Amino acid sequence: MQSIQNQETFQELISQSEPVIIKFFADWCPDCTRMNMFIDEIIEEHNQYKWYELNKDELPEIADRYDVMGIPSLLIFKDGEKKAHLHSANAKTPDQVREFLQNNQ
Repeated sequence: MQSIQNQETFQELISQSEPVIIKFFADWCPDCTRMNMFIDEIIEEHNQYKWYELNKDELPEIADRYDVMGIPSLLIFKDGEKKAHLHSANAKTPDQVREFLQNNQ
């Protein structure tokens, strides 16, 4: 998963007409580490999306703007708009992530 390092790249990515998924995380987050153990398989299954990650601690203003209160969170963007948000409490297992993706195709 490619990492987003600045606001300009973030804006460019979310403005695309193809849906993109951005995983918000932090280095200190144990649930983020747990998600990393299973997310690659899910990315392969859902390769119709472009997947990126953003460190919430490095770009807190973006996390605040899109109401990312807990991590990890997965947000789907298309045409500059947030289309769906999987909050951290519901992102702890592969099944929860798969269900979210199936419900938001």
